[in-house]
Formats: sequence, C-alpha cells, structure tokens
Amino acid sequence: MSGGIALEAGASLTGLDLSRADWAERDLADIVLTECTLSETQLSAVILQGARFVRCRLVGCRFAHADLREAVFEDCDFSEPETHAGVQFAFSRLDEARFTRCNLAFADIDRSSLYAAEFTGCNLRGSRFHRADFGRAFGPKVVRTAVRFEGCMLELADLSEARVPEGDFRRSRLREADLRGADLEGADLREADLIGALTADARFAGADLRGAEVSGLDLTVLASREGLKVTLDQQYALLSALGVDVHAE
Repeated sequence: MSGGIALEAGASLTGLDLSRADWAERDLADIVLTECTLSETQLSAVILQGARFVRCRLVGCRFAHADLREAVFEDCDFSEPETHAGVQFAFSRLDEARFTRCNLAFADIDRSSLYAAEFTGCNLRGSRFHRADFGRAFGPKVVRTAVRFEGCMLELADLSEARVPEGDFRRSRLREADLRGADLEGADLREADLIGALTADARFAGADLRGAEVSGLDLTVLASREGLKVTLDQQYALLSALGVDVHAE
C-alpha cells in the first residue's frame, strides 16, 4: 500500500503514478497496469510473472532479480530522451516476455535470461545485452536457444558475444550494431539492415540473409559462413566488399 494505492497480485490499475509504491520483494503476478507511470523506481526481487503493462511509462527504472516471465508490455516507453537513460534489467528473468511497439532505447540488459522473449516493432537503439542468456537447458546435453527481434530498431545495439543461433531478426535495423563474436548461425536475418555492423569473429553459418542490406559486410572476418543464404542480387555487394570488381557481363 502506498498513497492509498493497493498493489497486489491480479490487480487492475489505470492512469496512476506508481513511482513511490513499494515494489521490492512483492508478489504481483498477473497484475495489469494501463497508462500508469513509474519514474526512477527500484524494482528489486519483485514477481511480475504474467503481468501486463499497456501504454505505461517506466522511465529511469531498474529491475534487479525481478521475475518477468511471460510478462507483456504493449506500447510502453522505457526511455528518457533528454538524458538517453534507458531501463535496466539486471539478473532478471525475462523468459517468454513479450514487448510490442515499446521504446527500449539505451536499455541495459545485464546477465538476465531471455529464452523465447519476443520484441516486435520495438526501438532498441543503443541497447546493451551484456551476458544475456537466450538459452534454456532441456536436459544434461540439450540446450535450446530462442529469441525474436522482428521489425526492431537495433542500431548501435551491443550484441557482442551474444549466443543467438536461429534467432529471428527479420526486418530489423542493425546498422552499426556490435555483433563481434556473436553466434548467429542459422539466424533469420531476411530483410535486415546490416550496414556498418561490426561482425568480426561472428558466426553466420546457415544464416538467412535474403533481402537483407549487406553492403560492406566483410565475409573474410566472419568466424563461420558455410551455408549462408543470399540472393543473386546480393552477391555483387558481398563480392565488392571483398575487393572483387564485379561486371554484369
């Protein structure tokens, strides 16, 4: 209870400023917040599994050791445009969470699990995924990886060393993104924009780049590229990046 506002699991709240509410170590599973505001709020060890946030503003917030499994965020704003400060997720569980049309610019996602998380039409410009875990163990020797970034702005994002084999990046803008050392084997990058992306030691074997913007992509710096899928039109851009003088005839 804060300012007469009751925060409890399964509650449905609309149009409230919840910045000063007590979030720490609360079990707020399945709570529904619509057009609510949280500013400079610490959300430590809070359980928000299955929660739903619709058109909420969560600026300067830090989720630490938070349980956000299966949480849904729709049309939410997590970024402060004046300071370029983004939301922080540290040691949190975001497995199967869904973000749709959210502004997550400059988000700092640190050592959190994101197995089967989905980002659709989101702004993730300048976001940082530090030791984020997109995998889940299904047995002693079986680890599966899943994540979807569909139609997202990932310009200048830091996905270096990320293990996202078979990840879905369709129609996403990855201009100048840091993909160094990332595992993108078998990833779906159709119609993605990779201009200026840093790809040294990245693994692209089996990745689908059909329809992607690949101008400047240097195949020689990749750690793997076997089975890379491109169209005939794209081969000219890739060969030109290798210094080959391509002629139509």
